[in-house]
Amino acid sequence: MKVTVKLIGPLIYEGGFSEKTLELPGPMTAGELSAFVKINKKRPTIMTRNGKAVAPGDALAEGDRVVISHIYSGG
Repeated sequence: MKVTVKLIGPLIYEGGFSEKTLELPGPMTAGELSAFVKINKKRPTIMTRNGKAVAPGDALAEGDRVVISHIYSGG
């Protein structure tokens, strides 16, 4: 299954890329994908799939575009 993953901010350094299409070894949830791209489990993140919020337990599908960002605030 192929999904496109975009990392934001300091997560680029953790994952080693900014954006790329990955071939996953099988069915995977959003939370499992975060571990697959080597994001530290202790780091709080927010994720979107195809532009909408996704929970860690939500299953991914072929062709999804997932964006993972650290939690930030400001204004």
